[in-house]
Amino acid sequence: MAVDANVIIYERIKEELRDGKGLRVAVEEGFKHSLSAILDGNITTFLTAAILFAVGIGPVKGFAVTLMIGIATTLFTAVLITKMIVDGRMEKGKELAYFTPFTKNFLQGINFDFIGKRKITYAISSVIIIAGFASFFTRGFELGIDFKGGREYKVRFENKVNTSEVRDELTKVLGNGTIVKQFGSENQVKITTSYLINKTGKEIDGLVDNAVYKGLAKYIPNTSFENFKRVNVMSSTKVDPTITGDFKRSSTWATVLSLVGIFIYILIRFRKYGYSVGAIAATAHDAFVVIALFSMLHGILPFAMEVDQTFIAAILTIIGYSINDTVIIFDRLREYLGMRPNADMKDTMNAAINSTLSRTFNTAFTVFIVVLILFLFGGPVLKGFSFAMLIGVVVGCYSSVFIASPIMYDLDKSHDHTHHLASTTKPVVTKKK
Repeated sequence: MAVDANVIIYERIKEELRDGKGLRVAVEEGFKHSLSAILDGNITTFLTAAILFAVGIGPVKGFAVTLMIGIATTLFTAVLITKMIVDGRMEKGKELAYFTPFTKNFLQGINFDFIGKRKITYAISSVIIIAGFASFFTRGFELGIDFKGGREYKVRFENKVNTSEVRDELTKVLGNGTIVKQFGSENQVKITTSYLINKTGKEIDGLVDNAVYKGLAKYIPNTSFENFKRVNVMSSTKVDPTITGDFKRSSTWATVLSLVGIFIYILIRFRKYGYSVGAIAATAHDAFVVIALFSMLHGILPFAMEVDQTFIAAILTIIGYSINDTVIIFDRLREYLGMRPNADMKDTMNAAINSTLSRTFNTAFTVFIVVLILFLFGGPVLKGFSFAMLIGVVVGCYSSVFIASPIMYDLDKSHDHTHHLASTTKPVVTKKK
């Protein structure tokens, strides 16, 4: 979000400079006319975080707090601190370059007919959705203990082990359904079991720990039970079935209420239900695609793709990212409709999308690099989250251009946009983004 806010400002300044304005005027106009897009994008994401905080539990609630703080500080730094630094440099007579010869006209002058291709993209998305439903009912998901309950052990051995052999040994004492996966290096495994999870009593935890110890005895020779727990067990987690039910309900409500909150906010800001429907369709599309891919690819890719608390946080982050990208296009469309209310709606929408391509690419590319680094070097715990985000960045850009805007066009193209703009924007708009 911090990257996006600055990109919006700098892209607007570049456009003002390309129109022949002086640097000082371009900077003032750039900051002024990018504010509405920044506020709309950040507020919609903040709404998602606030809902996540209200209904989320455990680490998800902490994630929501971090996200809200991040958004607040982003607005402060991008709108105020960046402006102070830029003004300070100009007052000292220092030059500021907002583009190089290569980037000056990057993605400028493009006139692609995005709206005209909407039936093709509708078909592509429909195929993905159908494939996703098929995978839901055939392959299911790799559910973490947050959703199914149980105990999870992360164990380190002196030498590398074969996960299939470890699972066979543990099944002898823990029963069927025990899952063993490599965790990080080849001498570390993650064990998930529902053994005695429905039993209560102070002695149950000890019984399960002892059963795991016995199942791993051949891999930890001459190791006492106490040393096993102190040295070999890296961490252990227990999730009761009652907590699992609470987590399922909170995750469902968080997702549904986030979409409802976004719908209402977009409706208030743009005064037409077509904008809200398009935005919600795009965000729901993005969430569904990520969920579908996690269903289709689990067990195929060489890392865990569990549906757990971290995955839910990733889905809601993707929703926030996607709606932010969509709002930028809608904000530009609203401005263009004010400048030329009698122009053909299809041409106006294509112009709005084409004029924001540079900003979309720059934001997506920088965020993608950050998340890719997180995926490659962030460790096994963050693999699922970062992989979901990698998908979400790509799909979020796609849906903003090929899903949200075309749906809005199909729902709103026959309306009187002159009356629409009279109630939502100032009567005279002479600047462009």
